[in-house]
Amino acid sequence: MTNSVYVTRTSAFLPFAPVGNEEIEDVLGRVGGKPSRARRLVLRSNGIQSRHYAIDRATGEPAMSNAQLTAAAIRGLGDVGRVDCLATGTSLPDQLMPNHAVMVHGELGWPRLEVVSCAGICLAGTAALKHAWLTVRCGDARRAVATGSELASPVLLARHFEAELEHKLQALERQPEIAFEKDFLRWMLSDGAGAVLLENEPRGPLSLRIDWIELSSAAHELPTCMYAGAEKGDDGQLRGWLSFTPDQWRTQSVFAVKQDVKLLNTNIIQAAGLAPLADLMKKRHLRAENIDWFLPHLSSQFFIQPTEQGLAELGFSIPRERWFTNLTSKGNTGSASPYIMLDELFRSGRIKPGHRLLMYVPESGRFSSGFVHMEAVAG
Repeated sequence: MTNSVYVTRTSAFLPFAPVGNEEIEDVLGRVGGKPSRARRLVLRSNGIQSRHYAIDRATGEPAMSNAQLTAAAIRGLGDVGRVDCLATGTSLPDQLMPNHAVMVHGELGWPRLEVVSCAGICLAGTAALKHAWLTVRCGDARRAVATGSELASPVLLARHFEAELEHKLQALERQPEIAFEKDFLRWMLSDGAGAVLLENEPRGPLSLRIDWIELSSAAHELPTCMYAGAEKGDDGQLRGWLSFTPDQWRTQSVFAVKQDVKLLNTNIIQAAGLAPLADLMKKRHLRAENIDWFLPHLSSQFFIQPTEQGLAELGFSIPRERWFTNLTSKGNTGSASPYIMLDELFRSGRIKPGHRLLMYVPESGRFSSGFVHMEAVAG
């Protein structure tokens, strides 16, 4: 016997005022005191107009932790009553140990409950959602909270790249910025957190019944694309931070978030989107005409046209008026993005009972993907 599971409340928390494109380096700083030559190129491609950073503009220092960011999103759910399970997902927790979920639990001060932390990159929040969904579905929990959160800005601050710039000064004389694979992500990532309350019965005027959540990985086929705390060798293998000296951590920016952009552009649509979707069309009898809202987590507007073209080739065309994304206004917040997207749409009044939603969450770490199918029901 399994229970139906419903999203009954959503919340999003975005720190401080939005930061426009011309303000980014005022907040994050300029590496070597010089403007990045990659910034305008990357921003023109990704289409993001504003984002949020948990950085105090007066001091240039982080103003809150990832755990505090996540707790703020959970508090935005309101008085949720007794929660039996808290599942969190994030790319960059505040510490290596203990896990992110127990730190969030500590911030909330809730009574004893099950807490689970899911690691990963963009898919971490969706993995947390699946765990929370399964606990309610199997009857272990009556009420669960799932979150996705990212605090990227502290690792994007210019000061973290100064040692590498100085170390490579001669080699970078004609191109005075850090390697593009690192500089690229300084203009792509930002901060935010989202949360949902899951219950075993619908509430309020509108709830979303989660029908299924499918996660998959293509790591058996493809090398690592996005990573941090490691360096990638010529053979494509990662060398983790434990094998570097503390001096190398600084001079090689080992802890910087890095991405192989060529590998990303070549594989992300097929490996983390079309291939798993083709399987789901068979397994779940999924048809585009039955989807009223398509919520794709896209790291960049650059991927909209290739995604649209790939869906058409797959026989799964969804008209653009049935897509919903807030990338341009909220930024790319990684594992929090699906939650922040869902919260805005859920509160907009545009979802009606009977509407079916398909959320699509690709991850470039080693090309994983997640799909969430929901149906709106009246409470």
